[in-house]
Amino acid sequence: MAPWLPTKEKYGVAVWNFPRTKEHHLPLQIGEMVHILQASEGWYCGYSLRNRAARGIFPASLIRLKGAVVEQRGAEESVVPTEMPMVQEITTTLREWATIWKQLYVAGQTERYGQVKRMMQELMEQRSQLLSGTLPKDQLLRLRKEVTGKMDYGNKILALDLVVRDEDENILDPDRTSVISLFQAHRRAAQTLTQRIQEETSPQPKAPGHGTHGAASASHNLYLCVRNFVCHIGEEAQLFMALYDPGEQRIISENYVIRWASTGVPQDIELLNNLKVVFTDLGSTDLKRERLFLVCQIIRVGRMDLRDSHSRKLSTGLRRPFGISVMDITDITKGTCDSDEDKQHFIPVHLVAADGDFLHNMIRKAVEGKDINHKGQGLWVSLKMLWGDLSQVRKDHPHLVDRSTAVARKLGYPEVIMPGKNDIYLTLVQGEFDKGNKKTQKNVEVTVCVCDEAGNVVQNVIHAGAGDSPPSRYRSVVYYQQRHQRWMETLKV
Repeated sequence: MAPWLPTKEKYGVAVWNFPRTKEHHLPLQIGEMVHILQASEGWYCGYSLRNRAARGIFPASLIRLKGAVVEQRGAEESVVPTEMPMVQEITTTLREWATIWKQLYVAGQTERYGQVKRMMQELMEQRSQLLSGTLPKDQLLRLRKEVTGKMDYGNKILALDLVVRDEDENILDPDRTSVISLFQAHRRAAQTLTQRIQEETSPQPKAPGHGTHGAASASHNLYLCVRNFVCHIGEEAQLFMALYDPGEQRIISENYVIRWASTGVPQDIELLNNLKVVFTDLGSTDLKRERLFLVCQIIRVGRMDLRDSHSRKLSTGLRRPFGISVMDITDITKGTCDSDEDKQHFIPVHLVAADGDFLHNMIRKAVEGKDINHKGQGLWVSLKMLWGDLSQVRKDHPHLVDRSTAVARKLGYPEVIMPGKNDIYLTLVQGEFDKGNKKTQKNVEVTVCVCDEAGNVVQNVIHAGAGDSPPSRYRSVVYYQQRHQRWMETLKV
């Protein structure tokens, strides 16, 4: 066996339980912190910070290393984690609460058990945001205040010691703070906690979108469920639903794509009564927009002209504009109107009237237009605002949002940028095509694909929208005999 040698890695956390099967093994549990002294062939030698007197060896594969500063005090080493103090405090608090949480379960206190569980889940998510290091300074300060408030509140209801802090949410050092300052800080913290407990137990309802959860959250979501679509098309159709800002005259979210069969039901029959999407990454600036609309572009797939008869020249599979639907959702997003997943809204269809009607221009006119004679053709939808990031929404509303629910993200950067992969968006804006030697203008279809260095088409990497499988090639809408084409179709690669 190789000799035991000192190692640069000095600090880590166990990510798996390690039972003691031999005398020289050090038993570990998930989350236990260890001080590493030596290493040899995939094994570490050290001790747990929970019990420094017991030393032993443990597999290196079970340890996730963490940054630390080693302070040498004579023959002894002391490790100081490099994580920010707030992250360390959250970790310590979660470990302390976990022990009491198990006791609550054993004692049968289900209500308090569930309350502590929710607070621990929120603290773990907020700890991840702090560790990401991507938050702007103002949002970082707001998150720190929310975290300390949650920890102090949890310590209070669990009858634990109250932690006193300064204005920057740092724990006061009793050796460097006067007795009077400690007393004043303790009194302020006690008053704040008492006020919060009174708010929690108050039976008065809060205004929609203005509760503590919604106010503190930097992410907002719009839940949409399409109940039915009634329209006399006679061919297959594609529905592209998105959020639209009439002030900027542009779509601000990815599309949610629904493929509708000519028989009047979704092409994927399993999606019947399950056409759901969450428009996420909406920030406070999006909710403050003067007006916000839900728009739906309806594209039929088939002949160039519905009046074409069956002949040898019959065209098939062309994406042709059919109409659009628009609905003002400003009151719902701002919280001035109640949003309910059981309430259905009817959105009428504005049909294409002329060959020169581009869908993007129709949306711009429709948001300023008046009621139309829709003859019962349109969409029935349900809408509801949900607060928090996507993982929190899935936990709070599992009956609405599950793993099968499509997710349509905001175009551009959200207010909270989390680490991960980047997306490339491509927008077909417009084009001008001369008719050449022909008597009439050409019918133009643009095909988009992604190729590698050898010129081979990369398969299934183009996304027209959420809820739809990615094709290898994307085909644009075909407008009938137009010199100046204007598509405004956005794709994600």
